Amino acid sequence: MLGLFLFVAHASRRLHSMKAKDFEKEFDENQNITDSLDLSKAKRVLQEQKRVNVDFPIWMIESLDREAGKLGVTRQSIIKVRPAERLEKSAR
Repeated sequence: MLGLFLFVAHASRRLHSMKAKDFEKEFDENQNITDSLDLSKAKRVLQEQKRVNVDFPIWMIESLDREAGKLGVTRQSIIKVRPAERLEKSAR
């Protein structure tokens, strides 16, 4: 809830404009540039999600649950992360 409040509060701020050269300079100097960004239009590239249904054998679900328990995460997290790691590895 707090994150939503912060986003709404930030989105209502008046943005100031600056030249690209000045923006790059502030960024390179590790200055706070968020006042110069319109975050209400920000998007995470390639992060749109689509729901799929997958049937797993019981032994695989049990194995996923054990692995998730060891790592302290949910089964869904394991199911999302492992294929992503494999795809990343094969893309190299």
